[in-house]
Amino acid sequence: MSEKQNMLESRPYNAAHPELKQERLRARKLLWQLNRSNPEDEAERAQILHELLPNAAQDLHLEPPFFCDYGTQIYTGKNVFINFNCTILDCAKVEIGDHTLIGPNVQIYTATHPLLPQKRLEGLESAQKVRIGKNVWLGGGCIILPGVWIGDNAIVAAGAVVTRDVGEGTVVAGSPAKVIRRFLV
Repeated sequence: MSEKQNMLESRPYNAAHPELKQERLRARKLLWQLNRSNPEDEAERAQILHELLPNAAQDLHLEPPFFCDYGTQIYTGKNVFINFNCTILDCAKVEIGDHTLIGPNVQIYTATHPLLPQKRLEGLESAQKVRIGKNVWLGGGCIILPGVWIGDNAIVAAGAVVTRDVGEGTVVAGSPAKVIRRFLV
């Protein structure tokens, strides 16, 4: 099993493996181009985005600066908006549903490390998929932790730290995020 395969299948992997380092370097170069691109050159930005995020819908609207590990594990539905300074650590798949709004400074993490100090010294990490449903609003500065699933029509308040799944039609806030409202959709 390759380290990349281990990473994609949520098994422990060595992030320092040359194959993974090379793929992250590819992403860093594209991010450098994107984050320094002329805002008036929409064609150039679209080309860079397509190369960086090959699994994103063509109508993705993303405001640089943007940061990610690989880009290839980010899947977006149609009409997704990602605001300034978003970070997505996509060591595992990140699914973002149609019509989702992502506020500025949002962080989405899939990478995680062992809890036991001795295990961390071995240099292995793992990753857990994050799924964000359709018509979700992620408020500015919120953090989504590895393995979290956010249901359709949910709202994550600004600054919330989401440590567990969020149900459909639910509003969560705080750190750790707690349900503050549910509504029918």
